[in-house]
Amino acid sequence: MRVLMTSTSYPSNIADWRGIFIRNLVEALARRPDLKLALWAPPGDCKGDVQRISLPFEDRYLAELMRQGGIAHMLRTHPGKGLLTATRLLRGLGMAYRRTKIDVYHANWLQSAIPLPRNGRPLLVTVLGSDMQLLRIPLVRTLLKRAFRGRSVVICPNAEWMVEPLQAVFGQYARIVAVPFGIEPRWFAIRRAPAPQDDASDWLVVSRITRGKLGSLVEWGEPLFNGSRRRLHLFGPMQETVELPAWIIQHGATTPEVLCAEWFPRATGLITLSQHAEGRPQVMLEAMASGLPIIASRLPAHENLIDETTGRLVGDPDQFARVVEELEQPDLNLALGIHARDRAKSIAGTWDDCAERFEALYRQLLQESGS
Repeated sequence: MRVLMTSTSYPSNIADWRGIFIRNLVEALARRPDLKLALWAPPGDCKGDVQRISLPFEDRYLAELMRQGGIAHMLRTHPGKGLLTATRLLRGLGMAYRRTKIDVYHANWLQSAIPLPRNGRPLLVTVLGSDMQLLRIPLVRTLLKRAFRGRSVVICPNAEWMVEPLQAVFGQYARIVAVPFGIEPRWFAIRRAPAPQDDASDWLVVSRITRGKLGSLVEWGEPLFNGSRRRLHLFGPMQETVELPAWIIQHGATTPEVLCAEWFPRATGLITLSQHAEGRPQVMLEAMASGLPIIASRLPAHENLIDETTGRLVGDPDQFARVVEELEQPDLNLALGIHARDRAKSIAGTWDDCAERFEALYRQLLQESGS
């Protein structure tokens, strides 16, 4: 079975944090013995039998797009330039779709499906939380419905909370099936040894640094971490100019290897107070697989993952302060971590489990289309 996957994000090398989950998915699909995978994406390392179909000039502009933070970042920060780049990107995607002989298209992100040719080939589209903002744009809805007509389509959000709004818009044109992304086995292999209650505790925030991603972190964290035995470590690239106080220990962009080997085993927990549109944050799944309890803001993406057995959801600074102190109790901390690991295993599993889920959907699409 020949599958063409398209993605506008991909890590350039083993140390690149951007689009790591796409590389994990590509490599897992490449391990499926009955699949022949072609890939149109920014240039980067890839293990396995994968046919790169992007042309040299496409590689150059896709690499430049990644260097500038990706198309979503460009549209947010430089709308005029971002719109021109998006137009060029859609043109390149359309050329790639037309010149590649395949059985099934796999487009990552809704907008990547817009330039599909009218050839009746079945389509699977993966959807993140940030894609949901596109549904507010009537023209985008119209273009996507046009691309979906005349073919078998399954739309796969990576979290269940997105199923209902996608069904409301595209239910006449596609099946909506939530497919969670996988988790690398190394996260499940971590054995934590958090500090005793009387020692300093290390809390982690792993996030791109934008105002939306940080949410209320600075305001709510000030009384808890400024001048106390607690330490708050922030890992991630600065994507907006945000002034951060000295009590936040900034580490800059990091790699999964560093987090896995040095930080997750000793941390007290992961904090995310994001107000950004999220699907199912991969770092939260990895933290849960590592046995880390999570404190999270009340968003659909977080409520879909976190409950009283795996962490805490918070909605105000007083609640946040109580929860931080509560989760620093060693016995409760480890018990929540055990439940978090079990939940991550049951809802997501590994990337090979994820690839198996996608292959089953490819085959259903082929059957529906009569191929």
